[in-house]
Amino acid sequence: MGSTSRPLLSLLCLALLFYSAISELCNPQDKKVLLKIKQAFNNPYILTSWNPNTDCCDWYCVTCDSTSHRINSLTVFAGNLSGQIPPEVGDLPFLTNLEFHKLSNVTGHIQPAIVKLTHLNFLRLSWLNLTGPIPDFVSKLKNLTFIDFAFNQLSGSIPPSLSELPKLGGLHLDRNKLSGPIPSSFGNFPQGLYLFLSHNQLTGSIPSSFAHMDFGYIDLSRNKLVGDASVVFGSNKTIQIVDLSRNLLKFNLSKVVLPKSLTSLDLNHNMIYGGLPVELTTLNLQYLNVSYNRLCGQIPVGGKLQSFDYSNYFHNRCLCGSPLPSCK
Repeated sequence: MGSTSRPLLSLLCLALLFYSAISELCNPQDKKVLLKIKQAFNNPYILTSWNPNTDCCDWYCVTCDSTSHRINSLTVFAGNLSGQIPPEVGDLPFLTNLEFHKLSNVTGHIQPAIVKLTHLNFLRLSWLNLTGPIPDFVSKLKNLTFIDFAFNQLSGSIPPSLSELPKLGGLHLDRNKLSGPIPSSFGNFPQGLYLFLSHNQLTGSIPSSFAHMDFGYIDLSRNKLVGDASVVFGSNKTIQIVDLSRNLLKFNLSKVVLPKSLTSLDLNHNMIYGGLPVELTTLNLQYLNVSYNRLCGQIPVGGKLQSFDYSNYFHNRCLCGSPLPSCK
């Protein structure tokens, strides 16, 4: 190689190094934090792409904002992660999405450092093995539109302060070990909320404040709730799906005013009495189950009521008519 070509080669190498340095979009501080998170999880295979020599905006499980190039999403799904969610997640100040999902070896409590993520609007910590209570600090994340803590081992009572989240559209606390009553403050949520509290150990009655609340979807099934559930319904509401099955609810169904928007109603395994409202024939029902209650009288004829299986009506005190045996 000639004497003049060696300096040119050196200059070319320096130029390439300089170009690679300035072409990296990832914020250096964000990169440092992500590498600490990887280390806290003992360098798992799912985070193999988190290589300090590459641009972290190209790493698996993260995305960068197209303008600021700050990390705005951390989504870890169905990998071999184990251990506790490290406090460093709170050191990604521009996160809008945080998700750890289907990672059964992730343990510990809900990480307190999450309270620093003031831009967060989507928070999913589901299908993990989290224990302890749902902390009050969640209510300080005022930009949240969606919370999913389902399929964990969370216990204790539900904090009433969650209703202070002004933008919340979905709340999934189902399949945990939560106990105590449903907070009456839950009647103050934004209208149209999708609320999932099923498969817990909740007790007491459905809050009377729900009379003023118009949910989009409500699932309170498989708890130990008692009393009247008519507050969930109402002629002016636009709720579509109601599941109150497998509780200890006791009220007169014939006096309930059903919203015209209702497409699915599951009341099975309660102590509900009275008869089936004639208004059921006017609804565009895709699903109905009132089995294992104390209902009486003839099943109204019309709409879709005769299209459901007899098992959706059976084990009632004296309910009769198609698809059950005819009334005598």
